[in-house]
Amino acid sequence: MALNLNKGGRFNLAKEAPKLKVAGIGLGWNPNEEENGPDFDLDVSAFLIGTDGKIPADEYVVFYGSELKMDTTEGKRPYSGDGAVIGAVDAIDGTESDGEDDEDMKIYFDKIWEGVQQIVITVTITKYPNDKKKDKRTLLQNFGMVEDCYIRLWDDETGVEILKYDLKEKFNSEDAVEFGRFVRVNNSWEFIATGEKYTGGLNKFIELFT
Repeated sequence: MALNLNKGGRFNLAKEAPKLKVAGIGLGWNPNEEENGPDFDLDVSAFLIGTDGKIPADEYVVFYGSELKMDTTEGKRPYSGDGAVIGAVDAIDGTESDGEDDEDMKIYFDKIWEGVQQIVITVTITKYPNDKKKDKRTLLQNFGMVEDCYIRLWDDETGVEILKYDLKEKFNSEDAVEFGRFVRVNNSWEFIATGEKYTGGLNKFIELFT
């Protein structure tokens, strides 16, 4: 049975899931879209950071606009420079998943470069002029217009869900959320449900981690 975490909750992978080699990470949400309103485009990203809290190089940001992409059966997926994190296929909005994860990624723990100490998982709202339809109405979008946000983790080998964190925080004008982060602890990893909210979209996280 999967463990339900609250904000600030920690999960020690070595202790609770010692056989885990590849983690599947799913994220979901339900936008409150108005009739004839602008599309919601939420995107998941990962920042692989070192002891200084910064990414060691540009290829350690895994996001939809990355130049590092691989072809998969689901579409093109971004990946990290060490090959440890395989990012999400870009989903246009939260209505495509039909009750399942809107976007997902994978982490291969045995491939993580030794200089990486944390992997931060974020979700941001893509706005004009970066949205697909160039709709200026997206400038007003925020996480207060989104419900049922969650992140879950499963064992990619067995398909068994290990943990889930439902984001219950209240949002106003924020358009960027750090859902959680994996932190290196000696020779293992720990997941922390952070639920930190920001304003500034993807650029805010780039500012924080570069």
